[in-house]
Amino acid sequence: MTAFIKLLFLISILLFSSCRSITKSLNNDKKSKSFKIAFGSCADQDKNIEILGAVCKRKPDLFVFLGDNIYGDTEDMSILKSKYDKLGSKSNFKKLKKKVPIMATWDDHDYGENDAGKNYPKKEESKEIFLDFWNIPDNSNRRLRNGIYGSTIFNFDSIKIQLILLDTRTFRDNLTKTTNKTIYKNKYQPTISPDSTFLGSDQWLWLEQKLKVEADIRIIASSNQFSAEYTGWESWTNVPYERKKMLTLIKSTKANGVLFISGDMHYGEISKYTNKDTYPVYDITSSSLSKSWRVASDNKNRLGNAVIENNFGMLEIIVDKTINIRFNLINKLNIVVVKYQINLSDITF
Repeated sequence: MTAFIKLLFLISILLFSSCRSITKSLNNDKKSKSFKIAFGSCADQDKNIEILGAVCKRKPDLFVFLGDNIYGDTEDMSILKSKYDKLGSKSNFKKLKKKVPIMATWDDHDYGENDAGKNYPKKEESKEIFLDFWNIPDNSNRRLRNGIYGSTIFNFDSIKIQLILLDTRTFRDNLTKTTNKTIYKNKYQPTISPDSTFLGSDQWLWLEQKLKVEADIRIIASSNQFSAEYTGWESWTNVPYERKKMLTLIKSTKANGVLFISGDMHYGEISKYTNKDTYPVYDITSSSLSKSWRVASDNKNRLGNAVIENNFGMLEIIVDKTINIRFNLINKLNIVVVKYQINLSDITF
């Protein structure tokens, strides 16, 4: 009996030591004063996408795929699925998926067709493949309504961080193409129709409700750039009425802390859009994870340099006496090549 009591005493000592160790670990975690969201776009499934290894080394709390997550470009859904499967088989992708929570939206190439909008004939079938690949639960609202938009809230320290994933494909009207007799450049010019939509009426109503939800920082993931200067390629500048509508909505809902993350361009940059309706709207564009071919367009709203080499973005939300947000663009060597920092008060009414 004495030996049994001794054994119980020894077990209790071990358990107490274990609990102290766990508590210390939790306390150390609690002392962590930064929340890191990494993101990127344009991942060619036929390439190694080695930069995802650098993402893992940064140990983000979340990674957001911003679109062109594969280059599907087909109306054959068996081909589209096979390209997702090829991405899923990549060792660096599997490593990222194992180590970091992932969220995703799409752009044209994983939607199914270059520059496609609401008229893409296989959008419903493509949606199911997308949601299945990214393991979206069967009861998710993203499955129960048209489109793939969605949102979530992260609680970190004393703040709430809202992530809003826009769908810029399912409902989008055709853009206005440039002609030879125009002052505009490249492929598209701003549309003059106030009825032309980027998000569609249902998504706009949903977004209005989400901007009214209590949050300190609101990160809007848009596959296309919001704050950059007009380029003639796909962006919110091609739908000026919709861009204005976004600013008006931010103002009317008194939504503080809004900033954008975007992709698509095959180069990275940080843009600051100063306007009369809201505080400055920052947009951190990260592209490409595995493709690089385009010279960066002129952008008077750009802060610092454009990044042509493969890159990923990272938002680091730092909670100390005040709340600061650090914007980073990082190359495949895990080197920060562009950085900028703001205080939360800079994007507050």
